Amino acid sequence: MGNAKARLLLEGQRDVWKQIDMQLVHGEQRIWIHCASTGEFEQGRPLIEALREKYPQYKLVATFFSPSGYELRKNSASTDYVFYLPYDTRRNAKRFIALVQPVKAYFIKYEFWRNYLLEIHRRRIPLYLVSANFRGGQIFFKRYGSPYKQLLRYFTWFFVQNERSRNLLVHTGFNNVTVTGDTRFDRVCRIAEQGQPLPVVERFAAGKKCVVAGSTWQPDVDMLLRYLHNGKHSLKWIIAPHELHESQIEQLITEANKKDLRAIRYSQTTGKNPSDYDVLVIDNIGMLSLLYRYGTIAYIGGGFGKGIHNILEAAVYGLPVFFGPAYGKFQEAIDLVACGGAFPIHDYAEFARKIDELLDNEEQLLRACETAKTFVASGRGATAKVIDGSMQ
Repeated sequence: MGNAKARLLLEGQRDVWKQIDMQLVHGEQRIWIHCASTGEFEQGRPLIEALREKYPQYKLVATFFSPSGYELRKNSASTDYVFYLPYDTRRNAKRFIALVQPVKAYFIKYEFWRNYLLEIHRRRIPLYLVSANFRGGQIFFKRYGSPYKQLLRYFTWFFVQNERSRNLLVHTGFNNVTVTGDTRFDRVCRIAEQGQPLPVVERFAAGKKCVVAGSTWQPDVDMLLRYLHNGKHSLKWIIAPHELHESQIEQLITEANKKDLRAIRYSQTTGKNPSDYDVLVIDNIGMLSLLYRYGTIAYIGGGFGKGIHNILEAAVYGLPVFFGPAYGKFQEAIDLVACGGAFPIHDYAEFARKIDELLDNEEQLLRACETAKTFVASGRGATAKVIDGSMQ
């Protein structure tokens, strides 16, 4: 899979100038939104939609560096143009910005490309960092981090998720900062309100208690399958792997079936009764945020690797959220754990114990559900603050 991504990146970088030359229309006014990958695009999407609604005279240009982000969103109707961001060289930065000619630029969360930042600054283009989350261990705040701190000077304004980020910037000499919160709260609330039904999933869940496991990696799947086989409670399970490796999906189905569980792929439910199955494996991209409405509890993958995926997509529906120990870089996870709506686990024994505690105590389960839902609702409003702060 790594080779496939590398190939897509090379092909995309080779064709990017041709795509830009072919698509851009002379005389337009444009706003540039840069996202590293799919997650950052979802984080920036409320901003994109708000810009579209409030400033229809501007064309919106989205760029990605990640092949997964570009391939998934290259036909998105949210923006007017979607391109790979050319490699960060001085020549590429000058050429790209000369062609796009943005009146403003928004970088989402974590993007610090030296040559692009320098060229944006040189051309006096307003540049905003949106939903940023800074931590004291980052190189900007180290004694030897002066060259990297210089990159921060190229931003017109920082819209950060929390007071910690603001304090770090202020103590480093940056007062051009506003605590807005995270625009992902606005995004997941919008998805929940739109309420698109999934009939197959609805029939699968059939009103029974269901765990929705999203963006799972192999360590997550191994633990979930163990509970499926040995756990105290009989539950329905929806499992959405983070990456759609055909061999891993088939292995997941096989392992579940070996444990006397009936498992089926979402794509193979036609003509069958989904409610007859114990495990539904999602083998497509783009459905995950809609799945959680059918759950009782959510498990979010990635916590036994580099970090967890989006927990807000589940919490917005009032689902208590479980995840592995690698969540320290995610403010929303830290906050939700603190208020009792999320449950970090370190191994199978802890997972089994905590999930059983919730399912054995209806009052505790309902309290955790309400906590999660209230937490997300209270985080709305970041997008409006960014729009107001950057369009003055």
